[in-house]
Amino acid sequence: MMNGTMNGFLLSILIWLPILGGVGVMMAGAQRPALAKGLALLIATATFLVSLPLFFAFDTSTAAMQFVELRPWIETFNINYYLGVDGFSAPLILLTTFFGVLVVIAGWRSIQQNVNQYMAAFLVMEGLMVGVFSALDALLFYVFFEAMLIPMFLVIGVWGGPRRVYATIKFFLYTFLGSVFMLIGLIYLYIVSGTWDILAWHDLPLGLAVQKWLFLGFLAAFAVKIPMFPVHTWLPDAHVEAPTGGSVILAAIMLKIGGYGFIRFSLPITPDASAALDWLVIALSLIAVVYIGFVALAQQDMKKLIAYSSISHMGFVTLGLFVAFAIYRKTGGVSGAALGVEGAMVQMVSHGFISGALFLTVGVLYDRMHSRMIKDYGGVANTMPWFAMFAVFFLMANSGLPGTSGFVGEFMVILSSFQANFWFALLAALTLILGAAYSLWLAKRVIFGAVNNREVQNLQDINSREAFVLGTLAVAILFLGLWPQPLVDMMQASVDHLLQHIIQSKVI
Repeated sequence: MMNGTMNGFLLSILIWLPILGGVGVMMAGAQRPALAKGLALLIATATFLVSLPLFFAFDTSTAAMQFVELRPWIETFNINYYLGVDGFSAPLILLTTFFGVLVVIAGWRSIQQNVNQYMAAFLVMEGLMVGVFSALDALLFYVFFEAMLIPMFLVIGVWGGPRRVYATIKFFLYTFLGSVFMLIGLIYLYIVSGTWDILAWHDLPLGLAVQKWLFLGFLAAFAVKIPMFPVHTWLPDAHVEAPTGGSVILAAIMLKIGGYGFIRFSLPITPDASAALDWLVIALSLIAVVYIGFVALAQQDMKKLIAYSSISHMGFVTLGLFVAFAIYRKTGGVSGAALGVEGAMVQMVSHGFISGALFLTVGVLYDRMHSRMIKDYGGVANTMPWFAMFAVFFLMANSGLPGTSGFVGEFMVILSSFQANFWFALLAALTLILGAAYSLWLAKRVIFGAVNNREVQNLQDINSREAFVLGTLAVAILFLGLWPQPLVDMMQASVDHLLQHIIQSKVI
């Protein structure tokens, strides 16, 4: 009985435990950093352990929402506190709680000022992100979606680099402006249907013109989040200025909210518009994959290079989601399309692990030398062999090496896009070459070669705390690369349900 009760409140616990825990960490005060860190680690670990039933108790045979909670919130406007997860959201929540622990451990030494506020910001952000992935009421989703910006804004603005104010304002304005259009779309859907229930909207008949306007509103919000070309310019700035923990959460979790938004809103609510405008998203995805890959090659700053690499890899997510329509038009079936959507989801989780790991490796070097410039390094493997092993492995995974998770998602999307159009697949496959080019060139300039800098000669290899964080991520990347089956099984039913849903026209 206890277990059943627990499952009934599971999502609420995952949202509110880190948020209230964050308030508790804040109360610890700036004078007691050790207490703040210990308490933050305890809450983050507890949240991760509580989230494990999402994997072990998850029913993979159904596409229906699980762990559902439904309570009235603002009854006048029919707004409910409505939570639930399916095969799309459960893996992303697990990814969020997993990184919650690692970010607290990663900031253990590097953050010296206002430790309690830093840890509290991350805990609150973790709770809000879980809220985004589990909200089934559109207004509740929007509240979490916007509220999540505030702690991120503070993390970059307070603990960031020298141009942090410029980066925070740019980040805030871009994301806020995008989400205003989404809010207008949500209000319109409420007026038409009389409910905020996202699942009810999935079956709401809408004319093609209306769908197109709604689709463009959602596109504005989610394209900024992923970010897609040409609204991607805030991301390199935000990453460069953010502290290591901020970069990790931004890359590993926040970017995924854009992909998740397409799955939850754009595709099921506006399927006809998605089918009519799929060329736009595919074109922008392929530009991101190829052009941004070249931009990454030209970077002098390690963080900027990884940030551009993130944009390129996230292009696969949008390509995998929207190529489904082209496949259906060409083949009349959805089996190839299913591969693309599954590939997009695997790519989201995999990119979370790899980009998070890469930003943490840059963080390790930055903590020691306070420089992100590639030219300041060289020959790091001579003084930090253990670190070099992890760094090269993560860079290999970033270039899509078979056996690592980076290969699985990209391969599935390329295989799927082949069924739509040969040129889609060719352009998408270019990223494997470009990814290898900028990743291996980075390894060559930073990790290998002769030691040119006296500071590099004096570097200390990673300590047990850093080894634990990087080792955990290395295991996760290998596990997903060698055995992606548990993740694919988790979302199989949800993917099939989504595809059956989007091939049926909703035009009145």
